[in-house]
Amino acid sequence: MRAVQADTPASPPLDDIHPTRSLALLSVAHAVNHAFAVLLPLIFLAIIDEFGVGVEAVAFLAAAGAFLSGLVQFSYAELTRRVSRRRLLGIGGILFGGGFAAQAIALGFPTFALANIVARIGSSPQHPVGNGLLAEQYPTTRRGFAISAHIAGGNVGTVVVAVIGVPLLAWIGWRGASIAFGAAAMLVALLILGLVREHGTDRIAAVAGGSSRDALRRVVGDRDLRWLFLTSVLGGGGRGLGVVNLFALIYLTRVLGVDDATSGLMYGALIVFSVPMPLVAGWLSDRIGRKPLIIGAYLGGALGFAVFLAAGSSLVWLWAGIALMGLFSFAESPQLQALLADIAPPATRDASYAVYFTMAFGVGSLWVALYGVVIDTFGEAVGVPMVFGLMAVAFLGAALSTLPIRVVQGETVIEDAHV
Repeated sequence: MRAVQADTPASPPLDDIHPTRSLALLSVAHAVNHAFAVLLPLIFLAIIDEFGVGVEAVAFLAAAGAFLSGLVQFSYAELTRRVSRRRLLGIGGILFGGGFAAQAIALGFPTFALANIVARIGSSPQHPVGNGLLAEQYPTTRRGFAISAHIAGGNVGTVVVAVIGVPLLAWIGWRGASIAFGAAAMLVALLILGLVREHGTDRIAAVAGGSSRDALRRVVGDRDLRWLFLTSVLGGGGRGLGVVNLFALIYLTRVLGVDDATSGLMYGALIVFSVPMPLVAGWLSDRIGRKPLIIGAYLGGALGFAVFLAAGSSLVWLWAGIALMGLFSFAESPQLQALLADIAPPATRDASYAVYFTMAFGVGSLWVALYGVVIDTFGEAVGVPMVFGLMAVAFLGAALSTLPIRVVQGETVIEDAHV
């Protein structure tokens, strides 16, 4: 694999590239991004009553926001050739924070939905552009942990909000919480614009390798990437944040009738697992390989959904299901993203991430729409349990589609001795 020289006048000195700083700021931005994902189910429960809408309406909104965000992510195959990753992340963060805060002035469900979708679109650079930046700055031997730390660092915000979310909304209301976290997102975006630097080796390689259309052709023509994209779509059926946390809370409160204190504790416990598990999985994947970890996560996640569903009203078995879902449903996505960085060469890395996240969060979001249809058709009492059965089937399918992916052990892409 040919490395592209990065010595261009436009590139900053190597001493100005600080991977740890980049990772820290991206993780903080990700924390606020995840705060949105965790607050949203709580906000949805509030607006169901305030705006007089049903569960299916918020399920369709969640699906629409994820789908549109996924489509926007496809554009980064071209935009990363023209605009630095730093600027894309900063501008996206400002748009995300503005949309987050604008929810507070919604007078009804349509205006709330519009602000919500704007925020989702603004958050779209976080994964494809952020992971591309980290993959460029970290060598393959540390890449799994770096990308997992990015995810887990974001999940710290998830845990904080999971713990304080209910009392926070009780204190300042969902509108006040939207303003507070929206302002935080815009502040972090400004810090990224001011402090993050990048060498641009991937952009140089991408431009030298031809047009973005050529890059996308090579991405789509890669059989291993095609299997990985299919895995990401199937895995979207039971992905931790945005899917499992949303329907677990609905199932506990609206189907089983678990009291607020217990359901809040279970919800918080589920989210707490999202911090250590990606870190543990990333550390292991750098040592034993990504495929075994990914397959194990999908199988364990499917078991967790089955236990949670079979538990009925037994608190002991509900807790067992929560523990299994927490252990496995948050571990698969970071490792798929690290595996993609290992497979895709620098010239097509941004294009590969653009396709991946379009499939994972765009097409994959159709799972949530499907779940909304199921709940609308069969009612909450029957439909929500059916959703967890479908999640288990999706994870089993994802495990199977991981098997054909070929991994060359020890393969490296451009590595910078200064990182």
